[in-house]
Amino acid sequence: MSQHPRQPWIVGVSGASGTPFAASVLRGLLAAGESVDLVVSRASRLTLLDETGIAFRDAHWREDLLDWLARGADGKPHTFDVGDADIEGVRHWAAGDLAAGPSSGSYPAKGMLIVPASTACVAGVALGLSKDLLQRAASVTLKERRKLVVAVRETPLGGQTLKHLVSLDEAGAVVLPASPAFYAGATHIQDLVDFVAGRVLDAAGVPHGLYRRWEGELGGGSRD
Repeated sequence: MSQHPRQPWIVGVSGASGTPFAASVLRGLLAAGESVDLVVSRASRLTLLDETGIAFRDAHWREDLLDWLARGADGKPHTFDVGDADIEGVRHWAAGDLAAGPSSGSYPAKGMLIVPASTACVAGVALGLSKDLLQRAASVTLKERRKLVVAVRETPLGGQTLKHLVSLDEAGAVVLPASPAFYAGATHIQDLVDFVAGRVLDAAGVPHGLYRRWEGELGGGSRD
């Protein structure tokens, strides 16, 4: 047996708008040398197609993932230089595969990041529905007391969703609204996306250089 078994971060992508957030988080994890288990929900594939033109297919997930990660937040292809070697640490699981590794608490994982998280996904995880692999993996993450970061992307938030988010917080999850800040000196949509992705990685404890951090000095962002 290996002395250092693979221990990935599970990244779940739900059907909310915001697939560029997921791409930025994935690039950040891989740049940090982290392994990734990727679960792309059925609903998110419709959003991904609408926002990027990419039809994510289980049988061709490597090619589709490379296309996705190479695109900028504005949808332009070849914005980032991403090749086969960059995704060697990625394992893909079909959303309907409830026998997949992440469906079991005995499967070694560091934790899970849901980026973006739709209100339907939030409800399913809060209620423990486990209707697909994404929700099941999140439930496993909570019961095993591993890190779960839920980057909810919806506005305005209704009362039921707020209650579900409180339930997730009480269960130990980090509720992280996909709300970009402007003190980092953003000049492009990619900067705003990377700020949110960076905050997700901060919550997971993964080092990155996706945004300029606050250093206690006013006007730093505008000078940069």
